[in-house]
Amino acid sequence: MSAQVKGTTQNFIGIEDIREDVVIMRDGSAALVIETSAVNFGLLSEREQDALIYSFAAFINSLSFPIQILIHSRKMDISNYLNLIAEQLKRQESELLKIQTQKYHEFIQNIVQDNEVLEKRFFIVVPFSVYELGIKGGVAGSKATKLPYPIDYIVKRAKTALLPKRDHVLRQISRLGLRGQQLNTAQLIELHYALFNKETSEGEKIIDSELYTRPMVTGQQV
Repeated sequence: MSAQVKGTTQNFIGIEDIREDVVIMRDGSAALVIETSAVNFGLLSEREQDALIYSFAAFINSLSFPIQILIHSRKMDISNYLNLIAEQLKRQESELLKIQTQKYHEFIQNIVQDNEVLEKRFFIVVPFSVYELGIKGGVAGSKATKLPYPIDYIVKRAKTALLPKRDHVLRQISRLGLRGQQLNTAQLIELHYALFNKETSEGEKIIDSELYTRPMVTGQQV
């Protein structure tokens, strides 16, 4: 009879830590994440759409390093918003405004009942390769159990390489009419927690990121 193998969900995640606004992977690679605003392409005129396409092509052609574009969709909880409308309805003294507020409240309720209300967030991930640490042949990816160098050294090298790339990306997307901002450590923890805990994280906020050393998954033994 073979011995039972035990482990946690955390063992299957390639993230080692998040420090100084940088995600450190178990193999020594790293990444920073930029969140961007969005443009409703369908509402633009044909001329504006063409200009945006050409600007995006110029952005892609300007890159001398890889990036990853991520869209995160998450179901929104708008119960607080509905409660706010209900409170405003009670306070309305004008009969006409009371009728309009009631209709608006019913309109929002019908939308929620018939459709999922989603929050979409847009990210650009800028990676730092393990090969940039000077490791010949790299290491075994997510299977690596030990960082190739001390984590403080990896963070320092990663930031030296990543920050100029970040600045380049921010300059280029500003030409597309987009606003971009690098996620800090607390925001990265909250994002990864939401990604790995889609059901339990709905509506949750991580108040104190210092409580989390490896904060991604609420794993169980298997």
